[in-house]
Amino acid sequence: METRLNTQPQKKRLSILKQSLILTLIFGFSVLLLGGYWIYESKAPRPTEVVDPSGEVVMTVESIKGGQAVYQKYGLMDYGSVLGHGSYLGPDYTAETLHLMVDGMREYHAKKDFQQSFKELNQADQLVIAEKVKEEIKKNRYNSDQDRLTLTASQVYSLEKIRDHYAEQFTDGDGYGILPGLVKEEHMPVGVRAWVAEGNQLEQIADFFFWTAWLSGTERPGEDHTYTNNWPFDKEAGNGMDYSAVWWSAASVALLIGFVALILYLYQRYQLDMHDAYEPGKFPTFNLDRIPVTTSQVKTGKYFAVVAVLFLIQATFGGLLAHYYLEPDSFYGLDQVAEIMPFNIAKGYHLQLAIFWIATAWLGMGIYVAPLVSGREPRRQGLLVDILFWALVVLVFGSMIGEWLGVKGYLGNQWFLFGHQGWEYLELGRFWQYLLAAGMGIWLVIVWRALRSSLRSESDKGGLVHLLFYGAIAVPLFYVFAFLINPGTNITYADYWRWWIIHLWVEGIFEVFAVIVIGFLMVQMGLVTKKSTVRALYFQLILLLGSGVIGTGHHYYWIGAPEAWIGLGAVFSALEVIPLTLLILEAYGQYRVLKQGGVHFPYRASFWFLISTAIWNLVGAGVLGFLINLPAVSYFQHGSWLTPAHGHGALMGVYGMFAIAVLLYTLRNLVKPEKWNDRILKVSLWGLNLGLAGMILITLLPVGMIQLETSFTQGFWVARDPSFYQDGMVRLFLWLRMIPDVVFLLIGVVPLVWFSLRAMFSLRKPESPNG
Repeated sequence: METRLNTQPQKKRLSILKQSLILTLIFGFSVLLLGGYWIYESKAPRPTEVVDPSGEVVMTVESIKGGQAVYQKYGLMDYGSVLGHGSYLGPDYTAETLHLMVDGMREYHAKKDFQQSFKELNQADQLVIAEKVKEEIKKNRYNSDQDRLTLTASQVYSLEKIRDHYAEQFTDGDGYGILPGLVKEEHMPVGVRAWVAEGNQLEQIADFFFWTAWLSGTERPGEDHTYTNNWPFDKEAGNGMDYSAVWWSAASVALLIGFVALILYLYQRYQLDMHDAYEPGKFPTFNLDRIPVTTSQVKTGKYFAVVAVLFLIQATFGGLLAHYYLEPDSFYGLDQVAEIMPFNIAKGYHLQLAIFWIATAWLGMGIYVAPLVSGREPRRQGLLVDILFWALVVLVFGSMIGEWLGVKGYLGNQWFLFGHQGWEYLELGRFWQYLLAAGMGIWLVIVWRALRSSLRSESDKGGLVHLLFYGAIAVPLFYVFAFLINPGTNITYADYWRWWIIHLWVEGIFEVFAVIVIGFLMVQMGLVTKKSTVRALYFQLILLLGSGVIGTGHHYYWIGAPEAWIGLGAVFSALEVIPLTLLILEAYGQYRVLKQGGVHFPYRASFWFLISTAIWNLVGAGVLGFLINLPAVSYFQHGSWLTPAHGHGALMGVYGMFAIAVLLYTLRNLVKPEKWNDRILKVSLWGLNLGLAGMILITLLPVGMIQLETSFTQGFWVARDPSFYQDGMVRLFLWLRMIPDVVFLLIGVVPLVWFSLRAMFSLRKPESPNG
């Protein structure tokens, strides 16, 4: 009777948690989808015609769209950025073009009114013209009935200057990463073209940059701020931080403090952590020899060998990119390196390989875990595992070859299908995206076949096995949104969907899957009770998804979305810190497991990396993410080096460390116990953590802080001008980056690669006749 009385409140609490999670999902995605529709309706127009004061057409919607396609075709988002999103070696083309527009308009009025250049005028006359230019830029002359934008004479003058500037830059090179002859007409066929319009590509890309500058400098109809909420900061263009950025920064901090108190109360009051499944002094014993392995499980070994090799290649590209900031057109005097592998291609590889090796580790772990749940292996499961493996190999190396050919101009009209698609983090061409989606579909079938019997036997549709399967479903499901954007999609709306992939898929769904997997494995190893784990998982998922879904909005501050996204993004991205902080408590539980398990605990290496994951979750994703997501900070630093400081801490620190943790957990069960040695893995652990911390503390944060100050005092376009990297102090920090890079690569990555490849020669024999 007493047990029943204790069980009923627990069931009720679990039911409340399940209902709360469902409501959280409904609310979060409703806001995100409705907000997306609002973005679509309020995005800056791309006029059918752009005309001069006499009505002569100077630009068309086709040239704007075509210019965006040229920008994407040559992978320029992996060199510079537009609207602050992209890479950091080159300029932000929106900010640069806006300032070129200011300079051109000033020069026009100075010559027209005073027959002198602007620099030759006295200060009083300069101030008069400067104010006139600000007023001209801010006034919106778009006629929605005619779908026509009328430019002033000074804007037309500046447009020609901007076209000349980019024609020279993309023909002769910019001396800082853009090689001579990057954009050539012979790269595209004459006549029918895919996405790129007929006519001069150099003129088209300039028109696209001009249009992004126009929408960032022109006020929305009926508002006192621009389409981009007054970003980028440029006093001379009349752009300054709006009041909403200040208010929502303060409000988000206040709400964070209140919610931290509330969540900690609930966490402690209802004991929503994972409870130990063993008594003190009676730690579970593990005999790995007696844990059977199936054919499909053993076949995952080659997945992890590929993971290690891809990690090594990806880290090597990272070192190359770091050096390019010092020598953008060479590698220690070897100009051929930059000619073959320029910054934009290397950057695309660096990002894509990170996603590939991390995702492959998780996929391999999912294949291993599935038979562990059900205790059986479906027929021909091993064949499916092999098919998926070779599909992934073709995907990785085929997409890399395609991206290189696309950027180099060898694919003609097929650039979007097989080459460089042009979106940061989504570089691979559309064909390769289809192959990736198909591969994840095959993976889901593999997992489902192995889980099928356990799913049937688990009566609770919200139980632990079902949660594991729901997390697996979400992985391929959320990648579907990558197919909703094309080169012709308005850049604002394209970024709306792009962040569904980067934030919701990479940072959100993978985080959810990771939390569920950790909970499941802890239960599987007999370390925590199943009931407490299920409760803890629901609580964590509510917090992760409750803050993370709408928290996607911090990427929408300055892309041309409505001002309301500043409030939504600020508040919910601040709340994202709470679940990341609570994971530190889980890390303490994992540390206790290590101490109580002693030297005989076989999964020590895996738990070392799990603890690293939790620490980087707090520091990289939480602290550094919170720092840059406050609107008042983001306004000045958006598109600066503080962003990759957060990016490295989150992507490598969280997802990379977790991928290594599951790699080591799986290999620990696959490798013959007598062949396992933790010592080299401890060396790798310290090398990776110290190297990553060094990258952030020695280079990324200091350079980011200098860049933030430059943006705040001189304007964002100055902070993103390539000359910024010639500053003596900045160059010192860039050279010092060599130290943590060497530690990360040689002490961290290389030992892990050696261990993983060596493990392939010590795999256990499968004991299941099936598969």
